[in-house]
Formats: sequence, structure tokens, C-alpha cells
Amino acid sequence: MIIDRVEVETINSFSKSELLKEVYGLISIIPILTLLLGITIEVLVIVWLEREISASIQQRIGPEYAGPLGLLQAIADGTKLLFKEDILPSRGDISLFSIGPSIAVISVLLSFLVIPLGYHFVLADLSIGVFLWISISSIAPIGLLMAGYSSNNKYSFSGGLRAAAQSISYEIPLTFCVLAISLRLAICRNYQVVLSSDSDPDSSTVDIVEAQSKYGFFGWNIWRQPIGFLVFLISSLAECERLPFDLPEAEEELVAGYQTEYSGIKYGLFYLVSYLNLLVSSLFVTVLYLGGWNFSIPYISFFDFFQMNKAVGILEMTMGIFITLTKAYLFLFISITIRWTLPRMRMDQLLNLGWKFLLPISLGNLLLTTSSQLVLL
Repeated sequence: MIIDRVEVETINSFSKSELLKEVYGLISIIPILTLLLGITIEVLVIVWLEREISASIQQRIGPEYAGPLGLLQAIADGTKLLFKEDILPSRGDISLFSIGPSIAVISVLLSFLVIPLGYHFVLADLSIGVFLWISISSIAPIGLLMAGYSSNNKYSFSGGLRAAAQSISYEIPLTFCVLAISLRLAICRNYQVVLSSDSDPDSSTVDIVEAQSKYGFFGWNIWRQPIGFLVFLISSLAECERLPFDLPEAEEELVAGYQTEYSGIKYGLFYLVSYLNLLVSSLFVTVLYLGGWNFSIPYISFFDFFQMNKAVGILEMTMGIFITLTKAYLFLFISITIRWTLPRMRMDQLLNLGWKFLLPISLGNLLLTTSSQLVLL
């Protein structure tokens, strides 16, 4: 059999193109793997920080034996949960029982796609970035409700119902606060579009951070939206189910709430969700109200102040990530301190706070923001 030279070259070019496609496919996965590695490290750091801060507040000794300063304690706990026996309820719905933790974890991990850690250092710069986070985070309580229902346990089911009620009660004020920031940005940018006759700009998380960088420290939304910041802060703590809002897993009333029947790695996933939620909320507080990666005085950026060359992109991005995480850890410190300071609320107090106070205040803040921006235009 004689093979023409042209056919051989065609086969070689086809094999090379297939190889390039595989290489490009592997390269495209690198940012996602890097993000997952960073998230894992951040969760381990948050667990260690919470234990150390809690120990300092209670005047006791925190983790100190597993590794230097107890840094490996979280890894030891995760390894222990990984090898523990996975016990299933005999009369429960096994399929829903197994799917519930996965839904909760996946919904929180997807939120990291729209969080900018630095200048255009984001996996998905979408025009609906913040609202995508709100819509995705609303899926997590479904997983908690599935976990409570499938356990065939009255304590677990009560915890799942509490998680759903709490999520609905505090997502509405949180959405109104985000809507006030987006509406203010949209009105200002649309006015500039009319003057410059450009195309309509997107209102993404990157745009929200850049809009706060014009006036430096005094341009942060925490000064322009102080009421919205307080409502967002309280609603975020409630969404994370942190004390004093941890009613879905109140140990005095519900043993452990929706996770009463769980053990092993499934219990570890719920444990992971709580810290992932806290990290996501901290990063969004930084992006929406604290200027994101910007740390500057009016009209003078960090690098201009020290007369550094703008071409140093890697250093600038590193500094942006460092500044973003520093601001996020400030919110983490506040939430950890609140956990060991305030007592747990009753369920009726929690719902009254959400529906009777935060909802009217956030709606009034939205109307005030809209009217003030229209008057200024």
C-alpha cells in the first residue's frame, strides 16, 4: 500500500492540531485549579484565625500542638473527617441526603467566579456579576432544606426550614442594598454615556470597584451608602448563619439542626460551606463598600506616590490581591468577634429584624439613593 506524501502531511497536521487542542484545554483549567487552591488555603487560614481569636477572647489556649502555632490543626480535622464512617439514616431519602451537601458547596464555589481580587483579575467579568452571586447563593438553602427533609428527623427538618426562612428574610434587604449601588453606578455612567456618545458600559463587580477609585479613600461606598453598608453587614452575617443568627443549627434546641444525622465527609462539607460563605461575604463587602483592590488618597495612586513604573504589572496585581484580602480579613475579624460577643437570637426576633426593620430601611435607602441621583443629574 502506497501512501501519498500529501496524505502524510495532512495526517501529521491533524495530529498536531489535536495535540494543541488538548494543550489549550489543559491550560484553560489552570486558572480554575489556582482558584480552588487559593480557596482551600484561605479556608484553612480562616479556621486557624477563628480558633486563635476565639481563644484570645475567652482567655484560653488555642490550637498549638498540630504544627507550628497550631497551623496544621484544620488539616488534621479535615483528614479525620475524610476517613470517618459515612453513616446513612435507615429510613431517610438516601439520594437527597447525599445531594444536599453537594448543592450547598457548589453554589458557594460558583460565587467566586465573579469576585475580582485585583485589577481585571477575575475569572468571569460579567455585567450582572453581583446579582449572579445573589441568585447563586439563594440555591444553597435548598441544599440545606433537602438535607433536613431527607434525614427523617424532626430536629433536622426544623433546621432546614429555619435555614430557608432565614435566607428568604435576609436576601431581600441584601438585594436592595446591592441594587442601590448598581443603580447609582448605572445613573452616573449613563449620564456620562449621553455626554460622550459611547456605548452603554457594563455594571460588573470590576466597574463597581473602579467607580470607587476616582476619589480614593473618600470615594468608597461605605461613605456614600452608610445605611446600606450596615444593612448589608447584618444581612451577610445572617446569610452566613453566624452567631447571633445561627438558628438553623442551634445546639440547645435542635441538637445540630439540618446536619444532625450527618457524619464523615458530608458533615465536613457543611462545615466547609459555613467558612466559604463567610469568605465570599467578606470579599463582597470589600468589593462593594471598601474600594476593592484600591488603597489610595484622592487622585494619587499607590504606585504614583512612590514613583514606581506602571509597567510593573505583576507587582501591582500582587499588591491589589494583598489589599483586597487585608480588607476582607477586617470583616472576618468583626464577624468572629461578634460570634463570641452577642447571644443567640430567638427565631421570632430574627424574622422581626429582617422583615420589620431591615427590609423597610433597605427599601428607603434605595428610594433615597434613586431620588438623590436624579436630583443631582
